[in-house]
Amino acid sequence: MEAVVSAVEVLREEVEQAALPLDVPGRPTAETARRRLLDQLDDYVLPRLRSLDAPLLAVVGGSTGAGKSTLVNSVVGDRVSRPGVLRPTTTSPVLVHHPEDRHWFEDDRVLPGLARVTGQDTGEDQPGTVRLAASDTLPAGLALLDAPDIDSVVSANRDLATQLLGAADLWLFVTTAARYADAVPWDLLRTAADRGTAVAIVLDRVPPEAVEEIRPHLAGMLRDQGLPTAPIFTVPETPLDDDGRLPAATFARLRAWLEALAGDARARDIVVGQTLRGAVGSLTARAGELVEASRAQEEARATLEAAATDAFAAAHRRVADGMTDGTLLRGQVLARWQEFVGTGEFFRQVESTISRWRDRLTAALKGSPPPAEGLGEALHTGVAALLLANLESAASDTARTWRRLPGGPDVLADVPAVGTRSPEDTAAVERLVRDWQGEVLELVRTEGKGRRTNARVAAYGVNAIGLFLMLVAFAQTGGLVGAEIGIAGGTSVLAQRVLEAIFGDQAVRDMAAKARRRLLEMADDLYARERATYTEALAAHAAPADQADRLEAAAAGLRRVSL
Repeated sequence: MEAVVSAVEVLREEVEQAALPLDVPGRPTAETARRRLLDQLDDYVLPRLRSLDAPLLAVVGGSTGAGKSTLVNSVVGDRVSRPGVLRPTTTSPVLVHHPEDRHWFEDDRVLPGLARVTGQDTGEDQPGTVRLAASDTLPAGLALLDAPDIDSVVSANRDLATQLLGAADLWLFVTTAARYADAVPWDLLRTAADRGTAVAIVLDRVPPEAVEEIRPHLAGMLRDQGLPTAPIFTVPETPLDDDGRLPAATFARLRAWLEALAGDARARDIVVGQTLRGAVGSLTARAGELVEASRAQEEARATLEAAATDAFAAAHRRVADGMTDGTLLRGQVLARWQEFVGTGEFFRQVESTISRWRDRLTAALKGSPPPAEGLGEALHTGVAALLLANLESAASDTARTWRRLPGGPDVLADVPAVGTRSPEDTAAVERLVRDWQGEVLELVRTEGKGRRTNARVAAYGVNAIGLFLMLVAFAQTGGLVGAEIGIAGGTSVLAQRVLEAIFGDQAVRDMAAKARRRLLEMADDLYARERATYTEALAAHAAPADQADRLEAAAAGLRRVSL
C-alpha cells in the first residue's frame, strides 16, 4: 500500500503542476478534466488510501427537486439540511456524521478545499464551506453528504456537485419517477461506471401504481450503462409528516441497508474497496488524457516558435542577399560614388596604371568639399534601410502567422508594440551600422600596419580605403540592370584594384568577406533580440517542455504498483 500511496502522490504533484496555457482546440475540456482529476486525488483517493478505516462517505446527489435534502433529513430523523420549494436549496454541502466520527471530518483529510462550519443552518449561503452536522441517529462508520443539484442553474453548484461525487465511497443517486431518464444524471452515472464507483439508486416520488413499470425499466437502463449490480430503492409518493419528513415506512429498506453497511466492517470494506480500486485504476487513463493535452500544448508551442524562427531566418537570408546582389550600390550610393571619383574621363582611365588612379583619387580627396562624407552617409543609409526593412518584415510576418495559429493571438497580446516600429528600433539600427563602419575602418588600420602598406593607406586616407572596402564587400551586380551594371562594375573594379595594390588580392578578398560576415553577425544579433520579444512572450505562456514526459512517467509508475 505504501508503494501505491507514493506513486499516487507523485502523480498528484505532476497533475497539480501541469499547465495548459495555450488556447488550442480541446483546452477547456482538458483543463476541466485536469481540475477534476486533481480534486478526486485530494478529496478521495489520497485520503482514503491513507485512512482505509475511516467511515464510509455516502454522497447524496441528484437532479433539482429530486428530494435529496428531505431524504437525508428523514434518514437522520432531524432537520440537518434545508429543503424547500425555491431552487437551488442546497447551495453549501452538509455532511452528517455520528459524534464519534467527528475527528474524521473536522480537519481537511477529505475535501481540503472546503472550510468547515458547524451549528444550525442559518439559511445564509456560505460558498466554499461544508457544514458538519453530528447526529446520534446515524450509525457510526457511515456519513451522509447532501450535495448541491447536479443540474443546478448555478454553475458553481454544478461544479461542486461533480467534485463531491468524486469524493464519495458510495454515490447515493436520488431521482424521481418523472426524471430518472434525464440526460445529465446519466452522464455522471456513466462516469461512475467507468471509474468503478459504488452506486445505489433512490427512485423517489413514485406513484404506487407505477412502481412495477418504472423499476424494471430503470434496472435495464442501469445494466446498459454498466451498473447491473446497483441496488434500487423506491420511495412511494406520499405526503410528508408535520416535520417535513417522509414517513419511516417509505424509506425503511434504504435505512436498513445503510445501517447494515455501517455495522458490517466487511460489507463496508467491499464498497470502499470497489470504489477505491476503480478510482486508482482510472487514474492512469485520465492522466493519459492530460498527457495528450500536454502534447498538444508542446506542438502548438513548437509551431509558434518555428514560425518566429522561420520569419527571422528569412530576414537573415534577405539581408545576406542584399549585401551581395548589388542592392546596396543603387541610388544615392552610385550618385555619391560619382561625386567621389569624378565621371567621364576618369572611367576611361580604368585600365591605366595604379599610380595614375592613385594620383587622381588623391587629388579628388584634396578637393573641397570632401565627397567621402556623402558616400559614407549614402552607404550608411542604404545598409540601415536594408536592415530595418527586413527587421520590420520579420516582425510583421511573425505577428501575421501567430494570429492564425492556435494559441498565437493570446501570446501576441503580450508582445510589446506589435505592428509598430519605435524610434528606439531605428536608433538601434543606426548605431549598429555606425559600429560596423567603425569596425571596417579598424580592419583597414589593422591590415595596414606594415610601414609600406601604411604609407599607401595614408595616401588615400583610412576613411576612403574603408569606403572602398565596403563597396567591394557589396559589389556583386546580380540585382542591377541597364546602365547601373556598367557603373557598379566600374565601381567594383576600381575600388578592388586600388585595394589590391595596397593589400594584395587575397587579403582584399579576406577583408571583404570578413566585413560582410561581421555585418551579418551584427544583424543576426539585432534580429535575435527582436525575435526574443516573441519567444519570451511564448515561454511565459507555454507549459514546461517536459511536462508530458513527466506525467507519462508518473502514470507508468502508478500502473506498476496499482491495487
